[in-house]
Amino acid sequence: MQQKISLKLLPEQAADHEGIMHALANATGKTAGGITGFQILKKSIDARGKTIWVNLTVNAFIDEPFHNRTIETFNFNAVRPGTKKVVIIGAGPAGLFAALQLIEMGIQPVLLERGKDVRARRRDLAMLNKAGTLNPDSNYCFGEGGAGTYSDGKLYTRSNKRGNIDRILHLFVHFGAEEKILYEAHPHIGTNKLPSIITAMRQTIEDCGGEFLFNKRVTDFVISNEKLSAVKTADGNVFNGDAFILATGHSARDIFELLHQKKIQIEAKPFALGVRVEHPQSLIDTVQYHCATRAGYLPPAAYTLVQQVNGRGVFSFCMCPGGIIAPAATSPGQLVVNGWSPSKRNNPYANSGIVVQVELKDVISKKIINTSSDLAMLQFQQNVEEKAFAAGGGKFVAPAQRMVDFSNKKLSANLPECSYQPGLNAAPLNEVLPDFIYDALAKGFVAFGKKMKGYFTNDAVVVATESRTSSPVRIPRDAERLAHPQLSNLYPCAEGAGYAGGIVSAAMDGERVALQIAAVLTK
Repeated sequence: MQQKISLKLLPEQAADHEGIMHALANATGKTAGGITGFQILKKSIDARGKTIWVNLTVNAFIDEPFHNRTIETFNFNAVRPGTKKVVIIGAGPAGLFAALQLIEMGIQPVLLERGKDVRARRRDLAMLNKAGTLNPDSNYCFGEGGAGTYSDGKLYTRSNKRGNIDRILHLFVHFGAEEKILYEAHPHIGTNKLPSIITAMRQTIEDCGGEFLFNKRVTDFVISNEKLSAVKTADGNVFNGDAFILATGHSARDIFELLHQKKIQIEAKPFALGVRVEHPQSLIDTVQYHCATRAGYLPPAAYTLVQQVNGRGVFSFCMCPGGIIAPAATSPGQLVVNGWSPSKRNNPYANSGIVVQVELKDVISKKIINTSSDLAMLQFQQNVEEKAFAAGGGKFVAPAQRMVDFSNKKLSANLPECSYQPGLNAAPLNEVLPDFIYDALAKGFVAFGKKMKGYFTNDAVVVATESRTSSPVRIPRDAERLAHPQLSNLYPCAEGAGYAGGIVSAAMDGERVALQIAAVLTK
């Protein structure tokens, strides 16, 4: 028979196959020979106490032959010639998963990606990191796979009401991800492995009759009879379709400006802005695992922090154990930082965004932006990024301070080693960040130090600015039809439209929109 069993094991037991088998025998009262194998269903680490535990939920095979986990299979058949056509603007997770869903429904997707394929994109990232040369259409945000491809591949989400999380994870495994993402509490693929998975998705889309076109930055919408009839790209091409999915991500400012220019309804949206903080990974391990040195069977430690400061939320965002800080700008003269980790998370630093929630009333009441337009939050975000670039001194060198110096408004005499390749420049970040952001962060760091002993230290470096946490604009859509209220065949989707936050939720939203389009087109 098969039995679901929960185990609480020491890390060294959980890392050992025979140790788990022995624990299962004890839990079931069977001899070791009676347990023929097991499948891990869930795995998480509990490091809250002095003793660290690994919680496992397993499917144990008792007195019957063991078989490996059943991985869901997917059949992507070629779409028929002359079928309906859906133009997808943006080839991030929302666009890719929407395309795959459309193919399953027998509808041809045409993906227009402003950037390059993953391999060519890698060369542009090298130029940005080493020479400070930015390609506005091929960078950490734009290109095949979207921002997630070279920004870590974290797959954790709480958005289980938006779609089938297990289906998304099984699709990733289908295209080459490791099976462990199916059961880990915080699944993660890694920037070094995501490109091949994204390439496999593209090859399936093309093999099934979908089109996948690069260097196709959309510059205009052709509107007729309250519908979008075509889109134009920067190279002069025109693409017609029966429906259009707008999945351009949170950094496609030119798309927001185009919508505003065309008087297509958009609205300012709250988002979070702050800095990226980097500690030695060994320090975070010591704090979180309550030991001098992390044992080999424990992963690099992570953390999640949140604090209310004067009624305003300060919280960690996109924490990257064993990670690297990267330049994530999309325009010259603006500085944005983000973080990522390879699959092994084996770099010597731990970094995380530490950000503060920003509302439209903050921007207007403090006269940071002298307008209440739909683009006010975008303009605020852009202004902070321009200040950060200027404070860094150019070539995407980032302004930075040691953490205690930051909270004390003290210019750091020197800066610690850091993973950020373009380099750091010591600068007073209180002159870069708006006062209400700086004040909340300065007090938040002190509070975090009381929650995590050792966190508040000058061994940590604060790097500005983390500003692309989510879209500063929402593109409205009907709650049931999922189409824009003005254009019945335009479907705003995922992060860039304000309806997702991360790879999995974006993928689910892409599928949801694709299913709705299929229902309309196949009536």
